[in-house]
Amino acid sequence: MFFLDIAYAAPDCNVHERSKEIVRENNPMEQYDTIIIGAGPAGLFCAVNASVPKERVLLLEKNPRPGAKLRISGTGQCNITHDGDIHTFFSRYGSHGQFLKPALLSFPNKALIQYFEEQKLPVETTPEGKIFPVSRNAGDVCDILIRECERRGVDIRCGEPVNRAEKTGSGFILTTDRHTYSAKYLVIATGGASFPKTGSTGDGYRFAISLGHTIAETGPALTPLLIRDFPFADLAGMSFSDLPFSVWRNNRKIFSGKGDVLFTHTGISGPGILDCSRDIRAGDEVRLSFAGPVERDIFAREFLDAVMRSPKKSLKSIISDFKIPERLARRLPEIAGFPYDSTGAHLTAPGRTRIVDLLTAFPLVVSALGDYSVAMVTRGGVALGEVNAKTMESKLVPGLFFAGEVLDIDGDTGGFNLQAAFSTGFLAAQGICRKSKTSQ
Repeated sequence: MFFLDIAYAAPDCNVHERSKEIVRENNPMEQYDTIIIGAGPAGLFCAVNASVPKERVLLLEKNPRPGAKLRISGTGQCNITHDGDIHTFFSRYGSHGQFLKPALLSFPNKALIQYFEEQKLPVETTPEGKIFPVSRNAGDVCDILIRECERRGVDIRCGEPVNRAEKTGSGFILTTDRHTYSAKYLVIATGGASFPKTGSTGDGYRFAISLGHTIAETGPALTPLLIRDFPFADLAGMSFSDLPFSVWRNNRKIFSGKGDVLFTHTGISGPGILDCSRDIRAGDEVRLSFAGPVERDIFAREFLDAVMRSPKKSLKSIISDFKIPERLARRLPEIAGFPYDSTGAHLTAPGRTRIVDLLTAFPLVVSALGDYSVAMVTRGGVALGEVNAKTMESKLVPGLFFAGEVLDIDGDTGGFNLQAAFSTGFLAAQGICRKSKTSQ
């Protein structure tokens, strides 16, 4: 059994609950074929594709307008997907890429690009493979989805958070402060818990639990690492391309990685660290190889050769010759316990060992991960073993579907999370359409 790390507010007082009941008593139940909770990218795209003729679709959003988190994605520029063969995407979601395989194949990145280009939104690809709207305006992406929902007759109601979702014999009943709704199919697309100011506060987990689902332990992902006694705070902004690193837990290596790393005022960030943060916990040790992808013993011999060639050369200059940034090269001897003006001749064998260790495996102990206010996504969510990967329908509750970040999936930086949102939203809509046709 997994447990949430998200605290939910206690129910309102009885007086307030009674006022809600009075509101609902004065408003008859409204009936729809499909109700989608959450107007983020997954919910909006699901609504667009589920709105077939003669089917009434309702999209409920607690925020004043749809797409609050989508509008700020990619610092407002909206990295909608990534370039390349869709099969290369499977490895970009940690251990859960196989679950996403049917969704990604049903609506791959090329189809997503084509969709937006047909909506008169041209895209461009960066050298790193990230795909953005040419306008670099996330609002343009959001507006297209809203416009398509309206064109297809989707009823979008904002500022109306769902209080409760219940299963009935014929479908589902949802209650809000304003209305009571019924539907044959329900889609939970409420997102995770990151960026709570955008409304992502874990509501979907509560609905899923109330309907019998299990929630895999949640936590911040795509988030920077806070380092205990961080020695490079004054070097904030210094970055390293394709820096090798390893992560250790209880003196055992958990995994190795490589990617761009950035010093912050409180620790380390950058795409290489962000992508691995889903698997890092407080207390872990991250070891950075400033020397690059070289075996320690080989580097030790190269370093000794450099010292022997120029024994009168300053330590910082010898270190700089290995393509180490000059400010970092000045700092490392100091951390190793050598005076500022030390030269190669001052190095004893133990001293060389300390320098080599710092250059090939500089140890940084993680004190904490960046919290939900800075995490780009949430790891954990609705347990994947309880969801049909081919349809996004619950294996426990017929007619219940999930889409997007509410599921126990999170991807690397670079557009992979938005692609997963669109693909799972599309697949859920397809599953609903198939069930609807079968029941007619």
